[in-house]
Amino acid sequence: MQNFTFHNPTRIVFGENQISQLAKLVPADARILFTYGGGSIKKNGVYDQVVDALKDRPLFEFGGIEPNPRYETLMRAAATVKENHLDFLLAVGGGSVIDGTKFIAAAVEFDGEPWNILAKHAPVTSALPLGCVLTLPATGTESNGNSVITRASTQEKLSFGSPLVYPQFAILDPTTTYSLPPRQMANGVVDAFVHIMEQYLTFPVDAKVQDRFAEGLLLTLIEEGPRSLQEPTNYAVRSNVMWAATMALNGLIGVGVPQDWATHMIGHEITALHGLDHAQTLAIVLPAVMQHQRQQKRDKLIQYGRRVWNLQHADEDQLIDAAIAATRQFFEQMGTPTRLRDYQIETASIDKLVAQLQSHNLLKLGEHGDITLDASRRILELAA
Repeated sequence: MQNFTFHNPTRIVFGENQISQLAKLVPADARILFTYGGGSIKKNGVYDQVVDALKDRPLFEFGGIEPNPRYETLMRAAATVKENHLDFLLAVGGGSVIDGTKFIAAAVEFDGEPWNILAKHAPVTSALPLGCVLTLPATGTESNGNSVITRASTQEKLSFGSPLVYPQFAILDPTTTYSLPPRQMANGVVDAFVHIMEQYLTFPVDAKVQDRFAEGLLLTLIEEGPRSLQEPTNYAVRSNVMWAATMALNGLIGVGVPQDWATHMIGHEITALHGLDHAQTLAIVLPAVMQHQRQQKRDKLIQYGRRVWNLQHADEDQLIDAAIAATRQFFEQMGTPTRLRDYQIETASIDKLVAQLQSHNLLKLGEHGDITLDASRRILELAA
């Protein structure tokens, strides 16, 4: 196991009817910007619960944060914060709303052009405090310091990370997910699954605790993911999916082990150019990465096949083939197609995707840094 430091400052408040805890969790003297997405929280009762919990507080609203939150939109929110002298941000929604609110928190305090936080990895030295109410289990952003932002004008999707944008608290009420459309729920399960794989499917470092945690989370999603579509108001199922998605990317399973993230980097370019949902790109790219990197990942692929999918093939190459096929089948079972052609993306677009990777200096991806531009091209061809 590699050396590591682990610290997660986010307070998790989990369970039904816990949105009422906002009154205690948000500082009493805070001037609050309440951020949300397309307005679904006004239909499922979450909006009313938030407003009721924070009645008599200075509460300003900013709605309309998009899936794959846009820089242009978030800068308008930052202007609202400055104009009204607000000092606490409350994100209510899924990963895009929370990611976007993290960027607002950093942008408001940033001295200079905030896009440089993403494009030039300019350090974040201060940020407004924030908390969140999660309504879509997927990204794990509710308890980490990471954020991914899209700039529509340049078709770029870039990320930043800072310990200063960890949410102070995250309220996780599984009942808020009952009204999610099947596609969004499926996206959440696939997203969480791939987050785990990015930290697990690398090479062995005798990190037995992290491996077993990761395998347990994968098994939970395999068991409960399809049930979450079939039984949308099953509290136990939605609870397990929600907690698994948080645990997938709160840092715990990633400490002391090598990590990959090539699937995410390639997937981001597909979203930026073609507008696909984040999870859809992951479902496209991961099986192709597994195939292309099968020798580098051989030991963990065999472990994954045996422990997660209970495969018993005596021939190790057949076992690896079966593990990759089972992964692809799981994504398809969740209603998430796994080929570029399934989304009407032609192979001719691969050149532009590779050019985008080059422009963002994504030249040595993967846990070994051996996924070159040529390798990324071959991965995209395998995903076609």
